[in-house]
Amino acid sequence: MLRFSQYALKISKRAGILPTRTISRGASTATTPVLVLQSSQPVSPLQITLREYQEECIQSVLSYLRKGHKRLGISLATGSGKTVIFTHLIDRIASVGNASQTLILAHRRELVEQAARHCTIAYPHKHVDIEMGNHHASGAADITVASIQSIMSGDRLLKFDPLRYKLILVDEAHHIVSSQYLDVLEHFGLRHPADWNTTSVPALVGVSATFSRFDGRKLGSVIDHIVYHRDYVDMIEENWLSDVIFTTVEIKADLTRLGSGANGDFQAGALSRAINTEETNEIAVRAWMTRAKERKSTLVFCVDLSHVSNLTAKFRQHGIAAEFVTGDTPKKVRSQRVDAFRNGEFPVLLNCGVFTEGTDIPNIDCVLLARPTKSRNLLVQMIGRGMRLHKSKQNCHIIDLVAALSTGVVSTPTLFGLDPAEIVENADSQAMTELKERKEREKIREEEAARVQRQAVARRIPGMITFTDYDSVHDLIADTSGDQYVRKLSEFAWVAVGDSKFVLTTNTGNYLVIEPSRTEDSGFVVKYYRRLPSGVKSKSPYATPRVIAQGESFEHVVHAADTFAAEVFEYIFVSKMQLWRRGMASQAQVDFLNKFRPEEDQLKRSDLTKGKAGDMITRIKHGTRGIFDKASARKRVAHKAQERAEAARKRLQDRIQVGPLSDSF
Repeated sequence: MLRFSQYALKISKRAGILPTRTISRGASTATTPVLVLQSSQPVSPLQITLREYQEECIQSVLSYLRKGHKRLGISLATGSGKTVIFTHLIDRIASVGNASQTLILAHRRELVEQAARHCTIAYPHKHVDIEMGNHHASGAADITVASIQSIMSGDRLLKFDPLRYKLILVDEAHHIVSSQYLDVLEHFGLRHPADWNTTSVPALVGVSATFSRFDGRKLGSVIDHIVYHRDYVDMIEENWLSDVIFTTVEIKADLTRLGSGANGDFQAGALSRAINTEETNEIAVRAWMTRAKERKSTLVFCVDLSHVSNLTAKFRQHGIAAEFVTGDTPKKVRSQRVDAFRNGEFPVLLNCGVFTEGTDIPNIDCVLLARPTKSRNLLVQMIGRGMRLHKSKQNCHIIDLVAALSTGVVSTPTLFGLDPAEIVENADSQAMTELKERKEREKIREEEAARVQRQAVARRIPGMITFTDYDSVHDLIADTSGDQYVRKLSEFAWVAVGDSKFVLTTNTGNYLVIEPSRTEDSGFVVKYYRRLPSGVKSKSPYATPRVIAQGESFEHVVHAADTFAAEVFEYIFVSKMQLWRRGMASQAQVDFLNKFRPEEDQLKRSDLTKGKAGDMITRIKHGTRGIFDKASARKRVAHKAQERAEAARKRLQDRIQVGPLSDSF
């Protein structure tokens, strides 16, 4: 058994952070208090002021716990301070009887050391143990930080009494569906909700930057609610993360015949044979020398050990000081090289699979993606290594090698809705967004095909409306039949606006949309549209829509959208059961609706309720008139074509008569 304080002190000194036993409150000092489910923001035990979103995240977790929920997820971008957040959670969650202990689980040494370091500094009066490798925890510490591999080795898990634990924290929790994590959850009674005795089951909070799907299939078997989400685009816009500029470089590697591994990504061996060539490695190094040679700290992601060796040699052939780190690098050598890179002693560090998670090297100002991937999660993790703020950099340059002949590759343009093979040069996030908008304008001709696909999906959703059946657009706008199906699934006032599209609006102007996915043969996607502040110059009044959830099941997607809506919208404005919805429509609502109606068919306040008027306005604002007009135009075109065909047939009949042919004919 090893008490972690001395071990963490050594790590803290190396990082330039020393623990303290007091915290400051104005002019006085006090020992760190035990905070139990407090609603107000406390003084940080780390002597730092929590960022606004960090406190919001903590409050969201506490709110769900108060409601009796037990298995929660937090989705935060790399560099947002996930470790700080869950460290602060420890004393914000109440002890229940003898259940006062906390267990933190991670799957990498770096993550274990980072979490233990934060806990030791934050809570100098608590007993902090580690369970990792040769270090054996007692099972009685206030806080235990464990690697999942070690705690599941032999009978080491048995010394952790479930009745003594109030909180289980999981770092990089997108791994939580693996068998080892499931066995731990089984031990603590968290695996099957039907077996819960809520007085004896600890809370589970999983934190990840890559909860990419909340569709009820895998993650939903372990995490019941994603209670907070903030992605890297938000963090860049709000200056919590470094801005990035992107350059993509076309390579001619053909990946179309490569198989996929168990995780759905390319098989590493086959990918290495396709990518790890003299030509491609030369392109990678020359691209870096042309576009990023002035960068001080470049992290390179390779496919495998052979690729690391060959690409490192190629950098050195061009006179570039390059080092590498792999899973086989001895721990001491690895620490020395990472520290030297962190101190700017050489400009290029190569790795394969080491730095995708849990790496804190904020001075990284360039990331070279030399390994193609099918995984959006992996791509975000790799890019995230360079997005931490640091005094020495203004931005981070992402250089992405695009295998243009391949299919299924996820590249940096993909994150902005562009074609994976799109070639961009020195484009920041705003430029990438503008490029996406231009591409969308170029693809107007494809909208008809997309409409047909959405109609096919609509037929699988009961209660959907068919626009061409309506003689009047006003009848269509007033029809609520499309709302009924989604409102049976949701407590919120979703509005069907056509083509299998549903909208949830609120008083702020922000809104959510559920619509058929364009990237899958079937399924749905939830997007969040946030209105920009009045002073922001933009072609659109809304920020780039954020994908909140996607999945094959319409019901699961609705529930995921509701979870998000409950956190970002005021309940009174989105609940379908509010009394105000039954009151008489306001004069402003009626005036707005009457602008779209003929003089002989004007509405009065007594004709409809506030709720129905609001739904009709939502349908108008979100394109129902336009869709109806397009459908009507198609009907007119078809009708005219039919008339022309009938006229031609009649003329032909008039000219051809039974009897002798005239000479003039």
